[in-house]
Amino acid sequence: MTTTAPPALAPAWREWIVENLAMGVPIDQVRPAAVAGCGDPDTVDAELAGLADHPYFTVCRRLALRYDWMESVLDTYRALRNADGGQVLERRSGIGPEEFFTRYYLGHRPVVLEAMMSDWPALGWTLDTLADRCGDARVEVMTGRDANPDHAWQYDRHRTEMAFRDYLALVGSGGRTNDYYMVPRNENWSGALRPLAADVRPPPGIVDPSGGGHLLLGPAGTVTPLHMDNSSVLLCQVLGRKRVRLVPSYERHLVYPRGGTFSAVDAADPDLRRHPRYAEATVLETVLQPGEMLLIPVGWWHWVEALDVSATVTFHHFRIPGQNHKLATPPAAAASD
Repeated sequence: MTTTAPPALAPAWREWIVENLAMGVPIDQVRPAAVAGCGDPDTVDAELAGLADHPYFTVCRRLALRYDWMESVLDTYRALRNADGGQVLERRSGIGPEEFFTRYYLGHRPVVLEAMMSDWPALGWTLDTLADRCGDARVEVMTGRDANPDHAWQYDRHRTEMAFRDYLALVGSGGRTNDYYMVPRNENWSGALRPLAADVRPPPGIVDPSGGGHLLLGPAGTVTPLHMDNSSVLLCQVLGRKRVRLVPSYERHLVYPRGGTFSAVDAADPDLRRHPRYAEATVLETVLQPGEMLLIPVGWWHWVEALDVSATVTFHHFRIPGQNHKLATPPAAAASD
């Protein structure tokens, strides 16, 4: 009498099991999460048994041990930073360029800047006034996002061109949704919507205005999943509120990177069975109000949710001596879940 072999696990779950075990996550944590995900304990047990002496897994574990030392350095840096206020997102007003660069940009600390946008005509924007100004302009937006959980890093599949007036009407009447959003991956701000740039005032001595900017515009409910940018960003909230969650750059090993610069963790509702190390991450949170700026340092992970119809202007070029600091783009092939 023969015993029927259990069905094979889906490739994504096989990769998840190997990576977590290679990183040293105990098997008594990996197994229940995998069983909960695929629903078949026999299949999971067969996979675990096959890994025990597999030479590929042996090599994976050996490489992972080399990274353990690097992670221990990052964990030590995290402990030192936490002892120096690293678990607090500071809010400041009235700071000048010298303190901004010394303590925050070069200090690799995020900060909310208050009362530095009072002279921005953009704070008077409404959907109607934007339609009056640039309604006939052709703009690019991302649509159909709800149908693709990986829309944020598969953005080329979602590019849609329409009249700005039509997009504004969609934003104003569609209610709470994440299905469409104007994100920075286009030439809207420097092209069709260029007249609106006259309504913003890049902070003198901090932002290089010749570097231009970007406009993010969408309904309540838009979510940018946890990700990091390869350069520092000054996020300036113009219309509506946004909730932001931040994780330090030196905690990359706790956020399960995937798709190059994105995280597999749903920062709105983390699944700690599937991503147990995220429980160790330092998560700083704020609600950004109109008229407030947020410096997101290079490499810092951030998740953003629009609480209202929202417009945000971002700047990426700073008046720092020499070149702005940038990271090399991580390979998408290094994605993990």
